Amino acid sequence: MSSFYKNVLGAREGMIGLGILAALVFVVFPLALDVFRLNLVGKYLSYAFVAIGLVMCWGYGGILSLGQGVFFGLGGYCMAMFLKLEASTPQATAIQSTPGIPDFMDWNQLTALPLFWEPFKSFTFTLVAIPLIPALLALVLGAAMFKRRVGEVYFAIVTQAVALILSVLIIGQQGYTGGVNGITDLKTLLGWDIRSDSARVLLYFINGALLFGCILFGKFLLSSKLGKLLMAMRDKEERVRFSGYDVANFKVFIFVVAAIFSAIGGAMFTLQVGFMSPSFVGIVPSIEMVIFAAVGGRLSLLGAVYGTLIVNFGKSYFSETFPEVWLFLMGGLFIAVVMAFPNGLAGIYKDYVRPRLALRRGRVVREAL
Repeated sequence: MSSFYKNVLGAREGMIGLGILAALVFVVFPLALDVFRLNLVGKYLSYAFVAIGLVMCWGYGGILSLGQGVFFGLGGYCMAMFLKLEASTPQATAIQSTPGIPDFMDWNQLTALPLFWEPFKSFTFTLVAIPLIPALLALVLGAAMFKRRVGEVYFAIVTQAVALILSVLIIGQQGYTGGVNGITDLKTLLGWDIRSDSARVLLYFINGALLFGCILFGKFLLSSKLGKLLMAMRDKEERVRFSGYDVANFKVFIFVVAAIFSAIGGAMFTLQVGFMSPSFVGIVPSIEMVIFAAVGGRLSLLGAVYGTLIVNFGKSYFSETFPEVWLFLMGGLFIAVVMAFPNGLAGIYKDYVRPRLALRRGRVVREAL
């Protein structure tokens, strides 16, 4: 227990950090915000799943993926397909030419549900598919790249290409995927109306609980021997390889974990927002997700959550207050943070706040003596 407390939870300092974030997510936001704004924060927290995955594979493993939107989107589409089928009963779609199939399929003159949609009638299958399908794609992509020692900027470019290909494929296959509009008008989950205020509040808390579960799991992995090997591979990959470790397998594993985290975030995004579209799959959202991790600090799981919240709050504030120039303001904010504080918010705490707190504690101890 003491080892778990010290290594995984980070002892007293780590517990305080987790406690502050938990208080913010589960107490401050629910009490201070109305349902609409709380649901907006829930959407931001669904992005944080991607950011903490990036901390693990990029910050610790040195694997910069510019295509995490692919896994976020796949998780979201898996959930959206189940919800859309539940909303497309023959009674609810009686006015269509072909009742019982999603409306966008009917608009595109499909007369039967495609075979790959059939399994998503099952909620159990959907829950399994949300992490499994992105994990399989990450496994194939990672093995194909890392086994051939393709890394660094080349891997980043490949992940960008995958994001572009998937977004183009989704848009092009409108009859099967909803096209550029995505899968919309999602209403119920197992008969439970997800559009009501009470449902949005409950989904927010479920989202927060899952996020903390992923953070703790990430801390557990990074505090283990795997975490030390990831950092060693990031700094001296050849030395780790010559020590007898299969570097490729470790890279594939952490890349798959990051993909699963992203997929969980995508599924929760779909539940809270009520739709999923290719605008969350392509290159631009994937790069934004890297920005979340960079602003928060690419070596801090908690920092990634704060970075996600700050960047998205900034987007909302600037877009509402300065609609004509908000993109320039966001770009300037990001450049300023990266240039002045390359280690993000976590770096500010480590370099400036923590030393002052330690100095203050030392003074208190000396005065007590």
